[in-house]
Amino acid sequence: MTSSNRRVTQKTLQSLLLKRFGMAVATYFMIAALAAVALYQELFAVSASAVLVLLCITVVSQLAFLGLFVSGRNLRLGDPSLTEAQVLVGLGLLTILIAMLDKGRGSFLVIYPLTLLFGMFQLPPRVFFRCTALAFFGFVAINLYDAYVFSMSDPGIATLQVCSLGLVLFWLSLFASYMQSMRQRMRQRRLALQAHQETLRGMMRQLEDLAATDELTGLYNRRHFLRIAARELEGLTAKRSHGLALIDLDHFKGINDKHGHAVGDRVLQAFAGIASACLREGDIIARYGGEEFVLMVPNTDADAFMACCERVRLAFGETELAGVKVQNLSLSVGMTLMSMHDDLDEALQRADQALYRAKRTGRNRCIATWEQADA
Repeated sequence: MTSSNRRVTQKTLQSLLLKRFGMAVATYFMIAALAAVALYQELFAVSASAVLVLLCITVVSQLAFLGLFVSGRNLRLGDPSLTEAQVLVGLGLLTILIAMLDKGRGSFLVIYPLTLLFGMFQLPPRVFFRCTALAFFGFVAINLYDAYVFSMSDPGIATLQVCSLGLVLFWLSLFASYMQSMRQRMRQRRLALQAHQETLRGMMRQLEDLAATDELTGLYNRRHFLRIAARELEGLTAKRSHGLALIDLDHFKGINDKHGHAVGDRVLQAFAGIASACLREGDIIARYGGEEFVLMVPNTDADAFMACCERVRLAFGETELAGVKVQNLSLSVGMTLMSMHDDLDEALQRADQALYRAKRTGRNRCIATWEQADA
């Protein structure tokens, strides 16, 4: 992954984490509103100043989390979301708040599952169970302390609250474990699907290559060449020209008849290798059919295009096949230049006429349409 992609990914992650943190802060505001109602109804066993101190501690803790997110230091940690830390802080503050209440503790018990919901889809099952256990035993400790100091007003209600909270948290732990298991299976299926998609994409690329490539020579086939040439011709401007040539291997039928088709195939392959080596990057050579090939040289002029085709012709004439002696290998070339608004079919016809003149006048030569125009 490049540094720019990594920065984009981190920015997206931070944006998501800040949104989750905003939801947590909104939850704290709702709990503070409930605490204000309880304070107004005189349900606290402590003074209003003690509740205010707890509120200040809550604000400081959330500002600390906000500072970590804004500074990006959370990204250096194993869990950039700080989910476990936020859940533990929330459970601890809630337990202290419930301990301060004299009456109405049961109304605040529903906030335990609400707090734990923030970690249900993020925390591993073992960590989530640990958080639920801390919440449960924290509430149990409150009731045990009340019983120890003989301040428990109704032991029956306290026992029912402890049992109810334990049952809800146990069920929540099982549900979180089930959800994590489902997410794991979905992740594995998604990875398997991605692997299948990559395989299919690879197969599609292979099919595209097969559809665009001549199997024997490895060059482009006629259909793919025509598609590329048409696209190149559309982008041609007034001050530029492309060279187009039809190339025919001389006496190729005689080579097949004398040496066999296997040798003929090797001649075709040899030409493909030589032509590719003689051309520039961006030049396009393709097998047009049988022993005929087509060449397009973008952004060229008459002299440069003639030199290019002559270079291919001379290199092919010096070719020697290993293990078999094929004498007098040669080729004939018909060349033309394409300009802006030119028609590809008409250009191919001009090149074909020039190729016909090259073969009629003795083969093993390059004939250009502009030579006839100059004559």
